[in-house]
Amino acid sequence: MSSGKAGRGTSPPRRRHHEEEHEDHGAGHERWLVTYADMVTLLMVLFIVMFAMSNVDEKKYEELKEGLAVGFGREQSILNGASPVSNAKGVTAENASFEMLLAQVPENQRETVTKILQESDRLKSERTQGAARAEVDRLLKVWKKIDKALRDQGLRDDVRATIDERGLVVSLVSQHVVFDPDIAELTERGRRVVDAIAPVLAELHEPIELDGHTNQEPVKPRYYPSDWELSLARAANVLHRLEDTHGIPARRLRATGFGHTKPLVDPARTGSQRVNKRVDVLVLSQQPAETRALMGQAYDELRREAGLEGLPIDPAGDGTASGPDAAARPAPADSREERP
Repeated sequence: MSSGKAGRGTSPPRRRHHEEEHEDHGAGHERWLVTYADMVTLLMVLFIVMFAMSNVDEKKYEELKEGLAVGFGREQSILNGASPVSNAKGVTAENASFEMLLAQVPENQRETVTKILQESDRLKSERTQGAARAEVDRLLKVWKKIDKALRDQGLRDDVRATIDERGLVVSLVSQHVVFDPDIAELTERGRRVVDAIAPVLAELHEPIELDGHTNQEPVKPRYYPSDWELSLARAANVLHRLEDTHGIPARRLRATGFGHTKPLVDPARTGSQRVNKRVDVLVLSQQPAETRALMGQAYDELRREAGLEGLPIDPAGDGTASGPDAAARPAPADSREERP
């Protein structure tokens, strides 16, 4: 019996020795975490590059940013814009997000990741510039249709046009009396101008904005409280003509009045008052904001390539000078008071 007790007394050391061997064996198996961490890091870099090369949807970007923030253990205050990094002077939210993501990459790989992202940004910028150029080309084709329609009716001199970050801007100027002084209704010639361009506008799918303007004469309109109401009424009359007579859906149309605040040409120039009294018909581009921001630059480049630099803006590309400078040719002397 005593020997049996002694035998049982020797068994615990053997179990402890077995447990120590098991722990050592388990510690060796944890080395796979190093390889796994490297793989996860490379996957994250891959997705960062793929994300940077894609067209960013603002809503999806915010969701991704929040998901990454939670995954990396970022504090909620950072998501709410309270981060001292994102609010630091000279640091934008985009740069702060980039720095936070880059901080998750091992230091020995950051230079490579930075080069990859910079190349991705360069390619994205080139794609955006190409998209802006393509949109300008498309809008120029729309303008050439309008130009032809106006020439066929002998109304070409009643319109000036350009392309900017909003889209194609066709201005119905009053050099040939599209609007009478103090009156919002289109003249007979003004109706002909609108009727000439309406079929082209009806073929499009973009929204159309009508911006009304008065000239800069400090004369109160006779039939309206101020030039704000007069400019809006002029835009609304063009809108009704497009909708009621030509069947352009109301959902595509909107009217805005700017009063005397946005002259087409310098009010100090002779004859500018008749030109600044106008309605602008805008074919609004539906391209992303970053593409629209480059459209004015793309249009200027096309003009330079066509040898039109230094000349009045001419979307038609035929030297007819349809831009604002051409609109402000000196007008013949007129003893009558020029009214809005």
